Amino acid sequence: MNHNSNLVLPAYQTETQTQNETDISVWRFRGSDTAAKASSVTMRVIVYKLFDECSLDVKKPLLPLAHGDPSVYPCYRTSILVENAVVDVIRSGKGNSYGPAAGILPARQAVADYVTRDLTNKVKANDVFITVGCNQGIEVVLQSLARPNANILLPRPSYPHYEARAVYSGLEVRKFDLLPEKEWEIDLPGIEAMADENTVAMVIINPNNPCGNVYSYDHLKKVAETAKKLGIMVITDEVYCQTIFGDNPFVPMGEFSSIVPVITLGGISKGWIVPGWRIGWTILNDPKGIFKSTGVVQSIQQNLDITPDATTIVQAALPEILGKANKEMFAKKNSILKQNVELVCDKLKDIPCLVCNKKPESCTYLLTKLKLPLLEDIEDDMDFCMKLAKEENLVLLPGVALGLKNWIRITIGVEAQMLEDALERLNGFCKRHLKKTESSFQALSNGKI
Repeated sequence: MNHNSNLVLPAYQTETQTQNETDISVWRFRGSDTAAKASSVTMRVIVYKLFDECSLDVKKPLLPLAHGDPSVYPCYRTSILVENAVVDVIRSGKGNSYGPAAGILPARQAVADYVTRDLTNKVKANDVFITVGCNQGIEVVLQSLARPNANILLPRPSYPHYEARAVYSGLEVRKFDLLPEKEWEIDLPGIEAMADENTVAMVIINPNNPCGNVYSYDHLKKVAETAKKLGIMVITDEVYCQTIFGDNPFVPMGEFSSIVPVITLGGISKGWIVPGWRIGWTILNDPKGIFKSTGVVQSIQQNLDITPDATTIVQAALPEILGKANKEMFAKKNSILKQNVELVCDKLKDIPCLVCNKKPESCTYLLTKLKLPLLEDIEDDMDFCMKLAKEENLVLLPGVALGLKNWIRITIGVEAQMLEDALERLNGFCKRHLKKTESSFQALSNGKI
């Protein structure tokens, strides 16, 4: 079986009979464009365009390194203990019923117990909402904060789903920078400058997707103090907290909930490598009860009441899955990712038009800066990726999809041989498009390209 057979490829075209305007006019219905603007900023739209550039005529297998799903590769398969937990629930029949909108109590308690291990201010089952993956948590939280004229502060670069859902919910998006020269720290003075009386929240992603950094305790404390000063909550996406292979320890943002109220988004998709199971959680870190007094808790519950529930089968398995979680369970995956980072960074040394300023220490991606002045007939990162897909059947993600123009994101959550093949194609592509200058010829003759 092809490991890429489950990749989401565009399949929207259907055979239809063409009708003239007179025929259409008799029908009173039309498709809504409500989601058009939000859909236009999703990563999928760009990835589909890149896939469309690939061709069988290239005579090379497609290498999809634009999005991350390690689960399709055998070397990343989740623990047998995790699989057995779900199998046991299925055989017991305990997961066959509907569950409450907030999630079944054993699952909520299991999440509370799991995250409380690392928190000073403990959370309870009632502080936890089970969601259909982390993405539904994003959707529910942003919709719960939406009101006329409200704005939300999002990082740049970022996971695009935040912007898409903010746009769909009618929230104005304002973007603060992550600073590559400071190991992708948050531009806190920039946040203070852009916030106003209508700002409701700021979003941070830690460990960071797509940058791969892990924020320090001191930096996160400054984030909390800045948010308190502005009177806004912090929404923290910590879904990659079990995908760390660097030296910096992970610090949960909930540790600072005595300073500012924090909503934590998480799930089992990344750490346990089971994104298809669609189980996430939303946690209210709020020892002072601010979320309840401001109506946020009620709004989240109301939004959950009108959305699909997470599968009861996997919810019922959460106590077993989370109860047996330990560092050893994630060690193999993280070791492979670290080796892949070293492999890619070593190969990039021979490709001068792509520079990795900082090796990632978490997540499943590596960001590289595109040096456009060294290339001819390449306009920007999107043009680079489109031509790369067309010429090499190699799909990388242009930084513009993440809000970072003229950067390239490479997925490292694949098998090593796939990365070897991808870097060889990438090197060949860059050689063909390198400007014919004296310095480039010198680099070629020295074997550096």
